[in-house]
Amino acid sequence: MKIISADFVKGVVGPDKALNTPRPQLAFIGRSNVGKSTIINALTGQKKLVKTSASPGRTREINLFLINESIYLIDLPGYGYAKLPREMKDQIERLINWYLFLSDYQQKKIFLIIDAKVGPTKDDLEMLMALEDRNKEIVIIANKIDKVKSSEKDKQVKKIKDLMNGHKIILCSGKNNIGISELIKEIF
Repeated sequence: MKIISADFVKGVVGPDKALNTPRPQLAFIGRSNVGKSTIINALTGQKKLVKTSASPGRTREINLFLINESIYLIDLPGYGYAKLPREMKDQIERLINWYLFLSDYQQKKIFLIIDAKVGPTKDDLEMLMALEDRNKEIVIIANKIDKVKSSEKDKQVKKIKDLMNGHKIILCSGKNNIGISELIKEIF
C-alpha cells in the first residue's frame, strides 16, 4: 500500500475525543532527538508535516496525523535527555506513560525508534521492557543507519539485534529514505 494523504489533526495532552476512534493507532516513541519527526516526514513524503528540530525535547504533546483517512500515526514526545526543566520532563514522562500504559487507547503497533549509531540506551531498554510487559506489538526502527561507518555496520546491527529480544528491526535513515518502504509495509 502507499501513503497518499497525511494531515495533522491536533496535538493533545490528555484524554481527547480525537483519540476515541475506531481507526488504528500506530505510535512512534523514542528518545529525544532520535529522529521520530524525520521518520514520519519521510514516511508521508512531506518534508514539513512534522516540525523537526536540532534541539531535543521539541515535541511536548501527543501529535495525531491522519494517514489515508484511515489510520492515525501518533508522534509521542521523546523520553530521556532533553534540556528542559525537571518539571517539564516529568510532565512529558507522565503524558507518555498515560497514553501507552494507563489510558484505554489501543495501539495497533508501537514503533520504538533508537539511534543506530548509539545503539539501545538504558532508557530505550527500559521502554522496551515496559512495552513488552504490557504485551504491545513492537517494531524497532534503528534510525540514522547512514551515520554508522560501513566497517562497523555489521557489528553495530548485531549489537542492536542482541538487545532487542527478537523484535523485528528495520534499519532506517529518515533523512536519506533508507528503509522507508519496508516501514510502510509494517504500517499497512
